[in-house]
Amino acid sequence: MTSKSKKLPLILASGSRYRAELLKRLGLPFTQQSSDVDEAEQPGEAPAALALRLAVEKAQVIAARNPDCWVLGSDQVAALAQNRFGKPGTRARAIQQLKLLSGRSAQFITAVALLRDGEPAHTAVDTTVVRFRKLSAAEIERYVDAEPAFDCAGSFKCEGLGITLCESIETRDPTALIGLPLIATRALLSETGFQLP
Repeated sequence: MTSKSKKLPLILASGSRYRAELLKRLGLPFTQQSSDVDEAEQPGEAPAALALRLAVEKAQVIAARNPDCWVLGSDQVAALAQNRFGKPGTRARAIQQLKLLSGRSAQFITAVALLRDGEPAHTAVDTTVVRFRKLSAAEIERYVDAEPAFDCAGSFKCEGLGITLCESIETRDPTALIGLPLIATRALLSETGFQLP
């Protein structure tokens, strides 16, 4: 990679403030654009395949608009058996998700893709397992009212009050659960020529 290409802009293909706050920790300048990709799963699609496909598609949409830029896409899918948990969007759906997660272990699969228009994607997938405490209906409602995580898969924020809902978290990268696995992201950026500490 040439020194010129190392200076090309980096775009985060996401409107998420959580992902933007995480990416800032790496100390690289970047801009942010939302891709508005349809996040519906395809029939028979496994959670990891869904997260990876959406991360790549988000990056591709933005890269097509910005052919001289590197674009970073990410997506997270929460899964419990055959159930998939996206962003709840409403209080009622958040309560429903947390009732289903109560006393059980769920996988939070977070994929990241780094690419330029017309080039193959550099990708990584991280899986975090969250074991939820057995939660009463009253506890769930108090949590949702105190910290309405309607824009978070699984309806909770581990970096906030949502940690009180957990019995354990098994992960190789705690930032993955927030929405962007920085260990994997740093590795992808480094292998494509970005200079990081």
